[in-house]
Amino acid sequence: MSPLRRFGRPGLIGTAARTAVIAGTAQATTGAIQRRQLRRAERQAEQRAEQRYAGAQYQGAQYEAERQQALAPEAVAPPPEPVSASASNDALLAQLTQLGELHSQDVLDDAEFAAAKAKLLG
Repeated sequence: MSPLRRFGRPGLIGTAARTAVIAGTAQATTGAIQRRQLRRAERQAEQRAEQRYAGAQYQGAQYEAERQQALAPEAVAPPPEPVSASASNDALLAQLTQLGELHSQDVLDDAEFAAAKAKLLG
């Protein structure tokens, strides 16, 4: 029998080596889990930010469409049926005056005012 070979339980160095391997494996596993959780949280945060951005764009577009729709009946009323030349001129003048007032009150911007005026004048 050889005096250097031990039988039975491992000695102090073997136990320390086994403990180091287990601790290293546990640390590596914990680091991998933390990195994976961090990447998942970052992806979710990006998705939420994209959804908020898309929602804000939709709300802005929806607001603009509702604003245009609300201004449309007020700003551009269809011309009345021509009864006579003077009556139609009076109605046209009244509509142009109303458009001018809306423009001066900043209800209509320059582009909207020009479009409405062009539509009235034909």
